[in-house]
Amino acid sequence: MTKTIYEKITAKQTLNRVKEEKMPFDWSINPYRGCAHGCSFCYARAFQSFIGMGAQDEFQHHIFIKNNAAEALEAQLAVIARKFGHDIEAVRRHIGQVTIGTATDPYQPVESKTEITRECLKLLAKYRISTSITTRSPLVLRDLDILTRMDQVSVNISINTLDDNIIHKLEPASPHPAKRMETVQRLSQHGIRTGIFAAPVLPFLTDREEQMNQLLYAAKEAGADFAMISLLRLSRDVKDWYMQTLRHQFPEVVSLYTKLYSGSAYAEDSYVASFKTLAEKLLLKYELTGMSSGRGGRASNQFGPIAENEAPWAVSTIKTGEDQLSKAREGQRSGSSLSGLEKSGDFEFPRDSNDKNTADFAPTLTEGKRRGKLPIPSSPVEQEELTPEIEQLSFPF
Repeated sequence: MTKTIYEKITAKQTLNRVKEEKMPFDWSINPYRGCAHGCSFCYARAFQSFIGMGAQDEFQHHIFIKNNAAEALEAQLAVIARKFGHDIEAVRRHIGQVTIGTATDPYQPVESKTEITRECLKLLAKYRISTSITTRSPLVLRDLDILTRMDQVSVNISINTLDDNIIHKLEPASPHPAKRMETVQRLSQHGIRTGIFAAPVLPFLTDREEQMNQLLYAAKEAGADFAMISLLRLSRDVKDWYMQTLRHQFPEVVSLYTKLYSGSAYAEDSYVASFKTLAEKLLLKYELTGMSSGRGGRASNQFGPIAENEAPWAVSTIKTGEDQLSKAREGQRSGSSLSGLEKSGDFEFPRDSNDKNTADFAPTLTEGKRRGKLPIPSSPVEQEELTPEIEQLSFPF
């Protein structure tokens, strides 16, 4: 088993301004760089090149921990608060929407030990800042004591298929899809605005109408308020790694991908257009078209992900070339059924290691008896922790 290196780094700032206007949030927070879930198609793999690393195994097995992320966030918020005379409402309006987890999973397994995301949430709750979280992990349930006290918060659970065979082959270190749907249900039961990101939809693997229908039906039954569907985007670095994975796991679709993504990071226009038609139909069918609030509190009905550098449109399934697609899928496992949700898989959290920077864990899918439990905070958050230490408040908590 490949050892995972955990390297602590110091961040100059935690809140990062999002310059792309089409994104419905103003700031992003990423407590980690790299992600132990290691999804083969993850667009964030390309970000490794910014620090001279590759988009391949290093993305999953060399995780950078922004050890001072909460302290840096507190300093940034204090500066903004002073600028507005400690008027919390003015600070809240100025900051707008913050999204946690645009280039990493903020609840990947190491978070169970570091609690960096949890500490950042406490600060956002103090200043009553509108917050959204994107994750694949049930670990987000650990922080219900904070989430239920936040004025404006939403959680986006990433799940693009119910087929555990595809999950096992393309994102083997991520939580079982049944556990993710259970997370949607638990969050919804606690009054947290929750939806799913069916992202990315994988051409020829997770794009059939029956698959999308089952996924959205399960989300609706779990209490999801919204769903967003986006098509796979393959930047150069990500494409090399993903295609290598397909050659090992699903060789029958490699030639189809080569044609569909020929010379571009995006699928060809005709595919996208037909995909979008079906996606719109299914979202309307299950009344899951409502989105998280966009910039300035405006409701956004655009299709596509709340994630940086993703494809800005929704997708569904191809209407043409079914014979070719059926032939390519010959021998492939059929789409999962809703009964598959009865199987509750789980994943392991990192265990202690003599080497403080490494641990040879890899969260794995299991069936049957649970192999681990979600950690419970050593002490629930106290009201005092959610009250800013400032001279005046523009409204009571």
